[in-house]
Amino acid sequence: MSATHLPGIVGHSVEHESARLHVSGRAPYTDDLPELKGTLHAALGLSSQAHARILSMNLDAVRQAPGVRCVITAADIPGANLCGPVLPDEPILATDTVHFLGQALFAVAAETREQARRAVRLAQVAYEPLPAILTAQQAVEAESWVLPPVELRRGEAEAALAAAPHRLQGQCQVGGQEQFYLEGQIAYALPKEQHSLLLYSSTQHPTEMQHMVAHALGWHSHDVTVECRRMGGGFGGKESQSALFACTAALLAQASGRPVKLRADRDDDFMLTGKRHDFVVDYDVGFDDEGRILGLKTTLASRCGWSADLSGPVNDRAVFHLDNAYYLDAVAIRSLRGRTNTQSNTAFRGFGGPQGVAAIEYIVDDIARTLGRDPLDVRYINLYGGPDGQDRTRLSTHYGMEVEDNCLPRLLPELEASSDYRARREAIRAFNASSPVLKRGIALTPVKFGISFTATFFNQAGALLHVYTDGSVLLNHGGTEMGQGLNTKVAQVVAHELGLALSQVRVTATDTSKVPNTSATAASSGTDLNGKAAQHAAQQIKARLVTFLAERYQVAAEQVHFAEGQVRVGEQTFRFAEVVKQAYLARVSLSASGFYKTPKIHYDSKTLTGRPFYYFAYGAAVAEVIIDTLTGESKLLRADILHDVGRSINPALDIGQIEGGFVQGMGWLTTEELYWNAAGKLMTHAPSTYKIPAASDVPADLRVALFDNANVEDSIHRSKAVGEPPLMLAFSVFHAIRDAVASVDGYQRNPALNMPATPEAVLQAVTTLRG
Repeated sequence: MSATHLPGIVGHSVEHESARLHVSGRAPYTDDLPELKGTLHAALGLSSQAHARILSMNLDAVRQAPGVRCVITAADIPGANLCGPVLPDEPILATDTVHFLGQALFAVAAETREQARRAVRLAQVAYEPLPAILTAQQAVEAESWVLPPVELRRGEAEAALAAAPHRLQGQCQVGGQEQFYLEGQIAYALPKEQHSLLLYSSTQHPTEMQHMVAHALGWHSHDVTVECRRMGGGFGGKESQSALFACTAALLAQASGRPVKLRADRDDDFMLTGKRHDFVVDYDVGFDDEGRILGLKTTLASRCGWSADLSGPVNDRAVFHLDNAYYLDAVAIRSLRGRTNTQSNTAFRGFGGPQGVAAIEYIVDDIARTLGRDPLDVRYINLYGGPDGQDRTRLSTHYGMEVEDNCLPRLLPELEASSDYRARREAIRAFNASSPVLKRGIALTPVKFGISFTATFFNQAGALLHVYTDGSVLLNHGGTEMGQGLNTKVAQVVAHELGLALSQVRVTATDTSKVPNTSATAASSGTDLNGKAAQHAAQQIKARLVTFLAERYQVAAEQVHFAEGQVRVGEQTFRFAEVVKQAYLARVSLSASGFYKTPKIHYDSKTLTGRPFYYFAYGAAVAEVIIDTLTGESKLLRADILHDVGRSINPALDIGQIEGGFVQGMGWLTTEELYWNAAGKLMTHAPSTYKIPAASDVPADLRVALFDNANVEDSIHRSKAVGEPPLMLAFSVFHAIRDAVASVDGYQRNPALNMPATPEAVLQAVTTLRG
């Protein structure tokens, strides 16, 4: 029953299944779908206040505006006015109070998009302003929470701090980040017969959109079908926050009886949707002469926005990743989830993990500079299992999970050697000693990232597989394609299982009517979950074919082999299509539903202990930068990356994800700054004011290699997730900048440099050191 390794199947670099469509501009996204006759276009009316009571809302001029065919408010919603993914605290349309500047008040459907956008601006709304909380610090001072504070302790942190030879206190700020998907939020709702509806949605979570729309309409889930062929990026911003757009389009379609498309303008998208949570980190750390952490107390305070959204699990994951690659024996963590009158922050690639990693890497960097040691040596001494990984007493995380696949003690030395880190560090110090204006910096930082949804029930997936009588295969699974190559990898898995060429397998659009009750494509688990589900479906069909052939040709099951598009049965060989046709004529089922649930994981959300992750993915990066101390500008000169993806299903796709994640992380940490004014208005709400990385920011010398390391767990083909972990490789860039800034006063002090390290922030840090 074996299936052989075909060139271009599992383990080989295959082009993305839509690559040629992408580069030629022929890949249809939701906005490219042909519009049905009578389609209306929608827009949302937004609040102009950060926090206020709505005294009156006169929409007469809106209703009378040219082209307007339908206007709805919260009072017109027939079902639940709700789009919160976890708690019922987030209305689709505001009722009596607005909680952030940009909140949706009402919705309009008109004959054209321009007419709808012009009409919403004619509303006359009277407000009674209320006090607004805008920052995480203000939320802490007011004890304003979207969820209660959480504490996690191991050991006696206070005693360890008191007894430590060295002790250091500090604070760092970790900025937020806009997802800035190239395709904005969009939904297209088509009314169907007998109060049913088809929704095309750019979403990472079609099932949640199905449920939300059904609740809003007061219908059952089977009345709503959601389809998503592809997204032009998601990065977490289309996990829960696509619900507002899906529900609004559906409500307008139901009210008007006509198809309705809602495509948010980029500025409105910025103003309506949540970002990566920004954090304020306060820490108190005790350590020995080598920099080994003996005790740590820290507070992680985040700006969650006006509603809970996904802030609970995001902040939990920040707590889980506070260790990053390091063993913490005595630790006390307090996690504060601040309610603010700003957009409700949400999922973003890494889902809180990057903020936790940011905290500990900042602390380790401070320890090293305080002791006058190379930060890499301090990182080594704190690794799980110690520098060589052999200390079995230092392999348990602060939340009680054992680190079983502890490969960083092997990975880090390999990267250190291949990047020539030590020699380059010495050369940089020499350069800085003779260069008064331009300063260079270098850093090597590791990543250990947990893979799985922390909400255990999300770790499941389904797939539907059809084999047709000509030998072609049609696959549908619950994951969504947002450019990451999920469909390509899952097709490779099925082709491998059936011994077929990849061209014989087609993956169709994600569709709630084909695979029900799916999880979001998030937590880096798309291939892990859906690949296993698709494999299970293919195995069922193959097993049926084997049983049929063994009986028909009187051979043992072990004598049936699938390979190279053929099936060998004993001494005979048939084309796969011939076998399928024979099976069909013999009434053998050629369709199967596959299912997978991740084993081993468990997690107590009250104590934040257990095994929330199936395994860890690892990586490390070396970054070399140069800064101009007169302007604060910085440039990444070279980056060396060694990343662990287990046994790669598709190396080309994995390397692409590593490169993209690294650059996106670099943008978060260096150029992407979110700014709200004193009235609570987000001022960085367009490409003109929000600076994401460009092609020119990618270093001319970028070296990416895959670490040789099969997954110890039974993941799909022993591969590892690659979506989120590479983003945290970019901490090497931030700490290289910090290293360059520190050179201004001879590496004697820790620069007060927050994230993002914009030119202004770098110049301020330089000025402070010189002053």
